[in-house]
Amino acid sequence: SIASADMDLNQLEAFLTAQTKKQGGITSDQAAVIAKFWKNHRIKIHESLINQSRWENVLKNMNWRVDLKSQSRHIDQINTPVAIVEMELGKNGQ
Repeated sequence: SIASADMDLNQLEAFLTAQTKKQGGITSDQAAVIAKFWKNHRIKIHESLINQSRWENVLKNMNWRVDLKSQSRHIDQINTPVAIVEMELGKNGQ
C-alpha cells in the first residue's frame, strides 16, 4: 500500500499509525522500522515499480516545434500553426 500510493512522510505516518491501532496490526517498533526503510529506499522502490509496469518501448527523446505558413495560394491558410513532434522510442533498459 505504501509503495503503490507513493506515500510522502505525512501520509506514511498516518498510515502506520492506523496500522498500529488495528486489531492484529503492527507494533510501534515495526512501524518505526517500516518508516525508516521507506525513508531510505523510497526512490529506489518507486523507480522499480515504474520499471516493472512498463511494457515494451519507452520514450527516449522528444523534439517539437511550431511552424507558421508565411506563403500560400489561399489567404486563409497564411499564419496557420502546424505542430511538428519527433519522438524517439527505445526498448526498456537499453
